[in-house]
Amino acid sequence: MVSEVLALLEPSRGGTFVDCTVGLGGHARAVLEAGATRLIGLDRDPEAIRRAGAALETFGAQTEVVHADYRRMAEVLDARQVTTVEGVLVDLGVSSMQLDAADRGFSFQRDEVLDMRMDTSAGPTAAEMLADVDEQTLADVIYEFGEERYARRIARAIVAARTAAPIDSTGRLAEITRRAVPRRGYARIDPATRTFQAVRIWVNHELDGLDVFLRQAAQRLAAGGRIAVLSFHSLEDRVVKHTFRALQAELPPIVRVLTKRPVLPSEAEVARNPRARSAKLRGAEAA
Repeated sequence: MVSEVLALLEPSRGGTFVDCTVGLGGHARAVLEAGATRLIGLDRDPEAIRRAGAALETFGAQTEVVHADYRRMAEVLDARQVTTVEGVLVDLGVSSMQLDAADRGFSFQRDEVLDMRMDTSAGPTAAEMLADVDEQTLADVIYEFGEERYARRIARAIVAARTAAPIDSTGRLAEITRRAVPRRGYARIDPATRTFQAVRIWVNHELDGLDVFLRQAAQRLAAGGRIAVLSFHSLEDRVVKHTFRALQAELPPIVRVLTKRPVLPSEAEVARNPRARSAKLRGAEAA
């Protein structure tokens, strides 16, 4: 949704923009080519930092990529004595690079090591967390983050299965999950999909502090500055929607919401990139 992001951010105004999840640098490049004076890219994935740095190298001093979680944006800006910015972009969730990379453990399309960490340099893997979690907590994780109706069955099956052998591969976790979900005719999605989403969100603390970050980012915007957020599941989108509305309702308002309803990908984009089908884009402008 590059064109939709550019329409919201309006980088042709110039100034400093922050891509809080720089990934492979695609959005960052587009923002710079559209007129941004300076871009600071953040990502917690070391591989993304390496690849984005190479992709944006031609922009020289205009751009800088930093290994940091997007929730550390204020800290990164303070270290560079940047008080306000003209635009902030956040692309939430797992990236195509992470899904496609071998041995990251985000997808059950291949049987690989069950890692799931977005930052491979820190924190426990999904396999390590599943080895220790109690059944009730795991059921809550799968229900809350995966919106999975069979969360208790799946949690019970995972805890029972790990007594026989560690759950250390994507194939094993997917198979345990599939066996725990009752089969009732045609299934629109693989029965393991929601559980994988839930475990990934849990491992990476994806929803922790999202609302706090959005408030801090909004307060960093210069007059007329804009923030754009891409989300890929209802849990993220709900936080973004309610936080933007709350910031608009304050007296005086901190932002003006630009998207009454989320902007969705075009049919052409979904045909070209099926992973974009669940994307929702919301934006707000400094009031």
